Amino acid sequence: MKKNNSSKKNIPRKTFLKNAALATAGVWILPRHVLGGKGFIAPSDKLLIAAVGTGGEAANDIDHYATAPKKNAEIAFLCDVDERPAAQKRAQFPKAKFYSDWRELFDKENKHFDAVSVAIPDHNHAIVGLSAMQMKKHLYLQKPLSHDIYEARVLTEAARKYKIITQMGDQGASSDGMRTLREWMEAGLLGEIEKVYCWTDRPVWPQGIPWPTDRPPVPKELNWDLWLGTAATTDYIDNLVPFNWRGWWEFGTGALGDMGCHIIGPPFKLLELGYPTEISGSASTVYKGIFKEGIYPKSGPVSSFIKFKFPLKNGKNLDLYWMDGGIQPERVPELDPSLITNRALFDWPANNDNEGGTLFIGTKGKASCGWGGTWPRLLPLSLNKEIQVPKKYPRVEGDMDGHWWQWIDACIAEYGNATVDSPFEGYAGPLTETVLLGNLLLRSFNISEKIITKDPVYGTREDLQFPGRYIAYQWDGASMRVTNFEPANQFIKREYRKGWGELKL
Repeated sequence: MKKNNSSKKNIPRKTFLKNAALATAGVWILPRHVLGGKGFIAPSDKLLIAAVGTGGEAANDIDHYATAPKKNAEIAFLCDVDERPAAQKRAQFPKAKFYSDWRELFDKENKHFDAVSVAIPDHNHAIVGLSAMQMKKHLYLQKPLSHDIYEARVLTEAARKYKIITQMGDQGASSDGMRTLREWMEAGLLGEIEKVYCWTDRPVWPQGIPWPTDRPPVPKELNWDLWLGTAATTDYIDNLVPFNWRGWWEFGTGALGDMGCHIIGPPFKLLELGYPTEISGSASTVYKGIFKEGIYPKSGPVSSFIKFKFPLKNGKNLDLYWMDGGIQPERVPELDPSLITNRALFDWPANNDNEGGTLFIGTKGKASCGWGGTWPRLLPLSLNKEIQVPKKYPRVEGDMDGHWWQWIDACIAEYGNATVDSPFEGYAGPLTETVLLGNLLLRSFNISEKIITKDPVYGTREDLQFPGRYIAYQWDGASMRVTNFEPANQFIKREYRKGWGELKL
C-alpha cells in the first residue's frame, strides 16, 4: 500500500510482503520434550492469535478463543481503531499488547502470532484478511467475507495459494442441526428439494434514508481515518459507529450481508449449490412527496424480495427466495392456524430468537431451521416425535461454540491435516459472492436516467426511470459479470481510497 500522508502510522503494503517470509520463519515452534512439565502446553500446541476488532462480534469471537476446552489458544494481541470497545478487552487480557492500527501490528509483531481473527466493519474485511494471509497467518474472518464480490474471489484464491486454515464466522455451519438436516435429506424424508425460502427480521437499523446533513465532532476515542480505511473520505455522522454502518453501502452490506451467510448457508452447503445463473427481485420504495420517490443510493432499502436461480447437478434448477424487512413467504398449510410462523419454524426454544430461518420444500416433505441450520424441524411438526433418523455424521464438540474451537485445532494441525466447516475454498467464498450478488441487484435498483412524462392530471413533468428494476439479471459466476445489464457491473469491485492500494494477490 502506498503511504497516505494523512496518517503518520500508514505502513506501505510492500512491507507486509517483505515480512511474510520473516513471519513464516519466525513462528515460535518448540518440541514438547524440550519444555517438559506436566500439563504445560508447548508453543507448538497453542495458537497465538492477533484479534483485529474488539467490540460486538469481535468480543464474542475473542471470548470463544479464550474459553476453548483444550486451552490451546492465547489472545496475544488486540487491535481496534476505537478505544471505547477496546477498553473492556484490554482489561480482560492485560498481557495482550494493544495496537490501534492493524498495519502497524502486522509490521512489528508478525513473528509473534500464528493466526488472525478479524471482526470489523465489512468494508475493511478484505484488506486486513488478505494482508494476514500473505503473511501465511491462519485466518478467522467474520461474515460476510468481504464488502464486494471481487474481494471474496481474491480471498478464496489467496486461501488456495497460501495454504492456510480459513474459517468464516458463520457458526451455525458447525451446529448439530446442520448434520441432522443432512441426515434427513439423505434418508429421503424430503425427496428432491424444489424450492427454498430464506428470511430475516433485518434490517434492525435505519435504512432507506438520506445521508444526514449534521456534522458532529468525531469522538476523541475514535481514529476516524483508520475506521474509514478503504472507504472514500467521508464526514463523520452520529449513530454510525459501532453498529448502524451496516445500513450504508459505503461501509456495510445491508440485511442480506448481515444474515445471508447464516440463512442461505444451509441450503448452499447441504444442496452443494454453486454460482446462481439468474437473479431477480424487488425492493421497497419510499416517497418524500406526492409521486416524488426518495432516491437514497447510499442506503440499503427498507425491505427486499430476491429470487436466485441455481442449476443443480441433476439438470434441474432450484429457486431460492430471500426476504427481509418484515416480508415472509406464504404460510405453509402444515401449520396450525394459531401458531406464529416464526416461532413455529425457527425460533430457538425459549429464546424468542426470530432473527431468521430457512424453509425447504421437497417433493416428499418439508423442513425448516433457524439461522445457520439450528433447531431443524420437520413439517407437520408432529413428525418430529414420530420419525427418528439415526445419526450418521459426527457432531462438532460444543455444537456452534465448536466453530471457533475447530478452527483453533485445525490451525495447530496445519493446512491439509484437518478440516473446518466454513473454509473459504469451496464454500464461504462462493457463498459470500452469491450473497453480495443480491446486493448488486439492490444497488442497481437505484440506477436512474431522466425522462419526460405526460400525465393527464399532473401534466408534463421531468421524472426518472430505472432501467435496472424488475429485470432478470443473467449472471456469469466464473467471470463475475452480469451479461445483460452492464451498468450493474460497477458494483462488483470498488476503488479503494487513495493510500490504501488495490486488492490483488
